[in-house]
Amino acid sequence: MKDDEANRFSARAARYARVGANVGGVAARIAGARLFGARGADAAHAAALTQALGGLKGPMMKVAQMMSTIPDLLPPEYVEELQKLQCEAPAMGAAFVKRRMQAELGPNWLSRFDAFDYHPAAAASLGQVHRAIAKDGADVACKLQYPDMRSAVEADLTQLDVLFALHRRLNPIIDTREITQEISDRVREELDYEREAKHAALYQGMLNKIDAVRVPRVRQDLSTGRLLTMDWLEGQKLLKFVGADEASRNRIAGAMFKAWWVPFSQFGVIHGDPHLGNYTVFGEPSQGSGGMAAYGINLLDYGCVRIFTAKFVGGVVDLYEGLLHNDFDRTFHAYETWGFHGLTKELAEILNIWARFIYGPLLDDRLRTVADGVAPGHYGRKEAFRVHQALKRRGPVRVPREFVFMDRAAIGLGGAFLHLNARLNFYRLFNEAIGKFQEDALNERQAAALGAAGLKRPA
Repeated sequence: MKDDEANRFSARAARYARVGANVGGVAARIAGARLFGARGADAAHAAALTQALGGLKGPMMKVAQMMSTIPDLLPPEYVEELQKLQCEAPAMGAAFVKRRMQAELGPNWLSRFDAFDYHPAAAASLGQVHRAIAKDGADVACKLQYPDMRSAVEADLTQLDVLFALHRRLNPIIDTREITQEISDRVREELDYEREAKHAALYQGMLNKIDAVRVPRVRQDLSTGRLLTMDWLEGQKLLKFVGADEASRNRIAGAMFKAWWVPFSQFGVIHGDPHLGNYTVFGEPSQGSGGMAAYGINLLDYGCVRIFTAKFVGGVVDLYEGLLHNDFDRTFHAYETWGFHGLTKELAEILNIWARFIYGPLLDDRLRTVADGVAPGHYGRKEAFRVHQALKRRGPVRVPREFVFMDRAAIGLGGAFLHLNARLNFYRLFNEAIGKFQEDALNERQAAALGAAGLKRPA
């Protein structure tokens, strides 16, 4: 036990040194440039930070991805560079995979499969996915966590505190303390694959009546706390459909809308990581001129799931109704419900700039895109800039932690709709999902769904 603890301490100490040197050096350059008034250096610093993070698998890379999707948290140059990390994680080799699988399933682990592909089908920040065939002939996906991740977490999150402290000094308009805490808690949860298995079971229960969304079944006999084995769901990458016919693109986008909004509005649960790699599309093109392709989506990853109180969901409904009926007092109450403290009328009006952008498609009873005339990579940037400029005059504001992934998920989902150039009646889809909101009814549904999945309700 002592050797094991020493090994974990050694791994953590080594991680501190690597991350501290990489990130600290870039942070010092950024601070120095700002201190001495250097202009035009953001692009070079962003590239340097991306290079420093790219070789560091684990939480710090995951955090970089999260930061890049929260509008106005970072300058555009940083967003553009950090978003590259979402698809450029280098894979680990076969020898590593064999050692890790043996550690999770024992020395005879390979005998538990008919076939196992050592080359990963996907590699990400915290682990990689391998395709295999179980003994019963089922195609499965084995999500295998990289070694020393738990040791890496605390080292990386300590450095995250350094980065956000620097951000608060250089850009005090947005108080990031609760953002830091929220991201830290979610990253720690993503290392717990037993929890992720429960999340998948939760989504199976919530979406079992929606044929256009498929959730993989977890294979408990082939899973551990650091190995998650689920059904392999056949599908194509979402971006392959950007040139498809409009009806197909709209069906795919409609399925994505339901996969996100039905769990939130009916059960108070969101999938907090809706980037394009977490979806694939199932279905085949229709045959003949009169048919329609039965496309739908596979929802693949359940590491980043956020459970909200019914009161928080009620705040979302209040903000929607306040914006729809120009009822400022109701929007103000919604922000207070979410945890924005010390609000003034002026600050609430600034927050409404962002709210009208996010809610805009839901307020408009017609067929439309999610943001007419906006390119996917620029979704929300103009509005975030307006909020930022307004907060310079009236701020600062502390963003409550519950707001972080709600906002991030909305931006990720909107970006996917823009990639597809989908035209939907978002107003009708939203009102169909939300129904007649009743806090008690949501509490009952949530308690039943969480209990069936073995999860606890939020405090």
